Amino acid sequence: MTKTIRLATDFNPFPFGRYPSHGEWNGQRFRDEWLAPALKDGEMVEVDLDGARGLSPSFLEEAFGGLVRIGFAAKDLSSRLQIKSDRDPSFVDTIFGYIRDAKAA
Repeated sequence: MTKTIRLATDFNPFPFGRYPSHGEWNGQRFRDEWLAPALKDGEMVEVDLDGARGLSPSFLEEAFGGLVRIGFAAKDLSSRLQIKSDRDPSFVDTIFGYIRDAKAA
C-alpha cells in the first residue's frame, strides 16, 4: 500500500523555508510532521508536489535531505519514497540529489 501526501492540500500550497524561524510552513515541519511519520509506518510514500508554489531549495533540502540526518537510510528512501511532479519533473532528481548529498555529508 502506498500513502500519498499532497503537499499543496495536506500541508500548504506555499511551503517556504528550512526552519520554524522561517515561517509556519517550513521544510523541517513538513519532514517531522508528515514525511517521517509516514515513512516510519513502513509503507511506500508518494509525495505529490503538484499545486505547491515556490518550492525553494532550502525547503526541499530540509524536508528530504533532512530525512537522512534524522536517521533514515538513503538507500531505503530511494526504494520507499516516490516523488510526483507533473508540473516540473526536475524536482524528482533534485530531491533525490539532496538525499544522496545528505548521505555523503
